[in-house]
Amino acid sequence: MDICVIEGDGIGKEVVPAAVEVLKHVVQPLQVYQAYAGWDHFTETGEALPEEALEAAKQAGAVLFGACSSPSYPVKGYSSPIVRLRRLLNTHANIRPTTYLPIPTAREGVDLLVVRENTEDVYGGEEHVAEDGDTGTAMKVITRRATERVAHTAFRLAQQAHRNRVTVVHKANVLPQTDGLFRRVALEVAEQYPDIEVDELLVDTAAYWMVKEPTRFDIILTSNQYGDILSDMAAAWGGGLGVAPALNLGEGVAIAEPVHGSAPDIAGRGIANPTAAILSTAMLVRYYWGMNEEADRMEQAVYKALNQGNYTADMRSDNPVSTQQFVDAIISNL
Repeated sequence: MDICVIEGDGIGKEVVPAAVEVLKHVVQPLQVYQAYAGWDHFTETGEALPEEALEAAKQAGAVLFGACSSPSYPVKGYSSPIVRLRRLLNTHANIRPTTYLPIPTAREGVDLLVVRENTEDVYGGEEHVAEDGDTGTAMKVITRRATERVAHTAFRLAQQAHRNRVTVVHKANVLPQTDGLFRRVALEVAEQYPDIEVDELLVDTAAYWMVKEPTRFDIILTSNQYGDILSDMAAAWGGGLGVAPALNLGEGVAIAEPVHGSAPDIAGRGIANPTAAILSTAMLVRYYWGMNEEADRMEQAVYKALNQGNYTADMRSDNPVSTQQFVDAIISNL
């Protein structure tokens, strides 16, 4: 098995090696290719995603990407390397699970997947500002091809994971030409999977239910922007964004990517929580390599480590363990 590892910035340089250390105990033989990208690499070289990193990612097919520090203001020549990598590798589906973890902020009974289209919508980058600087316009693009592709992915995941229902989320009552197209195509695809129950919700109603009763959801299928928001909301029930895993899935390629940021305030101190990176890697093992048993082992080792009281400082302030101590506990459980 080949994997391209891009640590990125901040705590990415700590949690990604932690995840690789765990992976090496589960998947063998494993060939690791190191590549470099991110804000730090940009400030040093002028390239946020160098061609060598892109080629290494393409060659391996499987990618583990840490975290990037992106400024909230325009910087000439810089664009988010993870967003660019997703587009260039055409990872059309972003998969965000939220399941109960034995930590104080999680909610028992929550077990859902948000599957969002990952290449278009208002995140396609078509933004313009009028010459007077007073009007900004973003283009919302929804296509039949992209919607069909992500819908098939969602329903196939439902079958593979023995999940019973897919909820299509949209705002077609207000946006009939864009969200209306997404809704129509998603429901057309649903007809090809008669064994899976399908329902639909307006995005504001879905947000209400995500706050009120997240256990009503099994799989959510939605467009890019709505999925981004709803999956972050869902993460609160799984223990927070700091432990939330994600996978970007395409044809013959996948990018495992913990949801959290680069956390420069704690970088280099050996206290970062590697849970999200390890669980994202387990998703790569499950959905890209098709190794369900090995993915189960990784996930169960994490859950057991938490049940044993191994909490990093972000999860519990009294008597926390270090990043390496947490990894050692997981490996011991494996």
